[in-house]
Amino acid sequence: MIKKLTAHIGEFKRDTMLAPISVILEVILEVLLPVLMALVIDRGVEAGNMNYVVRLGAVMLGVAMLSLLAGTLSGVFAARAAMGFGRNLRKAMYDNIQDFAFQNIDHFSTAGLVTRMTTDVTNVQNAFQMIIRMFVRAPIMMVSALFMCVNISPRLSLIFLAALVFLGGVLAFIISRAFPIFDEMFKGYDRLNASVQENLTGIRVVKAYVREDHEKEKFCRATENLKDLSAHAERLVVMNQPVMQFTVYTCIMLVSWFGAKLIVVDGTMTTGQLMSLFTYTMQILMSLMMISMIFVMTTMARSSAERIVEVLDEKSTLVDSRHSVLEVEDGSIQFDHVNFSYSDDREKCVLRDIDLTIHSGETIGIIGGTGSSKSTLVQLIPRLYDVLDGAVRVGGHDVKEYRLETLRNAVSMVLQKNVLFSGTILENLRWGNKEATEEECRHACELAQAHEFIEKMPDGYETLIEQGGTNVSGGQKQRLCIARALLKKPKILILDDSTSAVDTKTDSFIRKAFAEEIPDTTKLIIAQRISSVQDADRILVLDQGAVAGFGTHEELLKNNEIYRDIYDLQQKGADFDE
Repeated sequence: MIKKLTAHIGEFKRDTMLAPISVILEVILEVLLPVLMALVIDRGVEAGNMNYVVRLGAVMLGVAMLSLLAGTLSGVFAARAAMGFGRNLRKAMYDNIQDFAFQNIDHFSTAGLVTRMTTDVTNVQNAFQMIIRMFVRAPIMMVSALFMCVNISPRLSLIFLAALVFLGGVLAFIISRAFPIFDEMFKGYDRLNASVQENLTGIRVVKAYVREDHEKEKFCRATENLKDLSAHAERLVVMNQPVMQFTVYTCIMLVSWFGAKLIVVDGTMTTGQLMSLFTYTMQILMSLMMISMIFVMTTMARSSAERIVEVLDEKSTLVDSRHSVLEVEDGSIQFDHVNFSYSDDREKCVLRDIDLTIHSGETIGIIGGTGSSKSTLVQLIPRLYDVLDGAVRVGGHDVKEYRLETLRNAVSMVLQKNVLFSGTILENLRWGNKEATEEECRHACELAQAHEFIEKMPDGYETLIEQGGTNVSGGQKQRLCIARALLKKPKILILDDSTSAVDTKTDSFIRKAFAEEIPDTTKLIIAQRISSVQDADRILVLDQGAVAGFGTHEELLKNNEIYRDIYDLQQKGADFDE
């Protein structure tokens, strides 16, 4: 895990090396100061030699200034290295997420990925900064100060050895208990983020159904759970501070008592040595406090690091073939005895033995009840998922033989959930083709029956779309997404229930435009209304993930009971509306 993370230090290796070097220089200079102070007291103050005091005082001032400079530089280098490391981690995670297949994305929740790229990276970044400064400073300071203490008084140094053993045991206890709680706490952050994200995304639905109190209660439960976990973890962590203070005060008292005895009774220690011993005592104990803080921080960061590495290690389930076909010749599609399961479990297949052939340029309607896996079927064509058994062929080749970029550039999909991005209408349209001219964008909008309402907007095609497309209606959003798909000039166009929010007249105009303007493009139209697909060349009827019928409108009315039932039901509804 550590090797995986440190690989992303990248171009900040120089700062990562300079930070601890500066810290080491700072520690050496700080350890020298008590020695100089002892000399000032013993040879200057007690001897009444003021010239010696002034000269050595000037040396101490120079050493202190150099130590301050080294400390400042270590802070600058460490901050630069940590911020760069955090940036590289976020970029690596984001880049890997962009390569995820739908199956990989299904493995992580959206809120979980957001938490990993924000809170978790911040924790690891802060721990990294602490490690290259404090984790270098504290052990070196402690060992150096202990060495000086042993030189001054080996017997008094035993006090610090006992303190080290005691604090080590306490710290091991805290870490062993706190780590599982921190791990659960970050899952709590995931749940909290999920609650916020869901609420803000669906705020209009929340208000329409007057569910504000329900959402507040759900959010309160998430925050209460997070508070309880945080409080539990903090109750363990805060034990560290009083134990450290108790140890510090105990050591000072013992050093004062035994040190005074060595000066007054035994005469084996000077006043200057005792004063320097006090300074080393504080340096040792402050180093111990730093080490304990580092372990607490790294315990918290360990949970975050594991969650980050999970994202970095996740490999796309879709891999380009080594001998990729570089061009999709036509829009023909063949499903060859296809089985598919989201969990790769043959007992839980949502598509079963799909076997059919679609000719290039055909318009195919797809009808079926809720849960009949209509959307799942068409998602196999651009290889958003891989089949469990059988094969899907496009243009005469198995989709696995294409480079993903090649295949998906030849297939345009307007998904069930229409998504627009912040920016102008033109910028959204050019997601289909970034090189499209304004004239090409207008033509695509005319085919999708979007041009008329765009022209009525204050800024026309330069009108800004708010985040999520909240300032356009559902029907307008659908038509803009269809126009965006058309700009790809695809071999295959898939509309996944993409005209459900437009009236039947507009729906008819869109289908007519498709027939006249893109006759060579294979068109797959998933619809709930039979009127949207009855003019198709053929219609596919799905029932519980299996093919229940495949033929023209007239053939299915005559031979397919499921299709006929849907048609009769919709006709009765239409008669009732009239």
